[in-house]
Amino acid sequence: MRRAWRSPPATGQGDMSTIVIAPFNVANFPEGGGHFWVYMQYVQGFRQQGCDVYWLEQFVSSGDKTRDEYMLARFAERMEHFGLKGKSILYTTAERSAGSNAEPVFIGTEPSAAIAVFRKTDLLVNFHYAMDPAMLAEFRQTALIDIDPGLLQLWIGEGQLHVARHDYYCTIGENIASPPSNSLPWISIRPPVSLEHWPYRHQTDAQNFTTISSWWGGGGRGEFVAESNGQFYENNKRITFLEYIDLPQRTSQTFELALNLGPGDTEDRDNLLAHNWKIADPYNVADSPATYQSYIQNSRGEFGCAKPSYLKFQNAWVSDRTVCYLASGKPVVVQDTGPSSYLPNGAGMFRFSTMEDAVDAFATINADYTKHCKVAREIAAAYFDSSKVAATILSGCQP
Repeated sequence: MRRAWRSPPATGQGDMSTIVIAPFNVANFPEGGGHFWVYMQYVQGFRQQGCDVYWLEQFVSSGDKTRDEYMLARFAERMEHFGLKGKSILYTTAERSAGSNAEPVFIGTEPSAAIAVFRKTDLLVNFHYAMDPAMLAEFRQTALIDIDPGLLQLWIGEGQLHVARHDYYCTIGENIASPPSNSLPWISIRPPVSLEHWPYRHQTDAQNFTTISSWWGGGGRGEFVAESNGQFYENNKRITFLEYIDLPQRTSQTFELALNLGPGDTEDRDNLLAHNWKIADPYNVADSPATYQSYIQNSRGEFGCAKPSYLKFQNAWVSDRTVCYLASGKPVVVQDTGPSSYLPNGAGMFRFSTMEDAVDAFATINADYTKHCKVAREIAAAYFDSSKVAATILSGCQP
């Protein structure tokens, strides 16, 4: 039987709950400033709830010693900057024997020290869908956090992905019952943003509505979704952005997209430029937590499209990037991903389904920009405050 755990004290007195966050592919992706922030928001939220927080992550060697040393050094610098020096545990894996599970090999941490942290931890908050069941078994309580709402339920329900058993399941999708074969008890949470780390930045002279986005999913290889009923569709943001390629010619508002375009995307790049989109390289403007934040906070607001799957599932998905814009006091014009019981539409945040919706949103924002900046910050504080999100997880994951 698993042991009961301590909820964080309301007064900040007494024993703290110990939380381990298990992100995926952060240490191996030092150029992903936004990817880093996804998980750091949760860290800060639990800290704001009075928890003692550790970071646990699998590191995969590139096979290049110099590259590995660079990645580990950048990771260590960032952990120290955010107050996690001595509280991050990296591990790699080595095969025990043919056909057996992978055994963790800890990097810079004594195995006994790592196990001691696991044993005292009250809740593992896990984003690594493929974590070894033996590793999960070291923790008294485990919660899987889904940041791909709809897709993860589909993959699990149709046997496309095996995820080891967890005690609790949380999702940033608001309406998550629609995917087929969804039998797990999902707790709905919201994507968090630390208001302390993302302050209001009002700039009336900011020019461009921006976003930072992949063009192709699947790590740049392209993402496609297969369902058991025979449906098969492309799930890249390229599809939805190109549906709105005429937008800059329909409004006086200017736009810049920080897109991860590759050598094979010359035609798409030329097409975007011909339609008056500006294009930035995310590896220049968002290659660290600091540059990612600066890019967002120097923008006028966000224009964002969603993956086709989020439109299909209608689960009211909101991007972790969008909540950073909102917290910074930047109005957002984002694609409508389904009915919501709480998401605003028409002030600070605009959810569009048509070209006309988007055009009208920019006219409304620019008619009273300061008002919509203030409302954007209010939306972040009301719905996406990392401390409140952490509280929801803690209350929902009580044994």
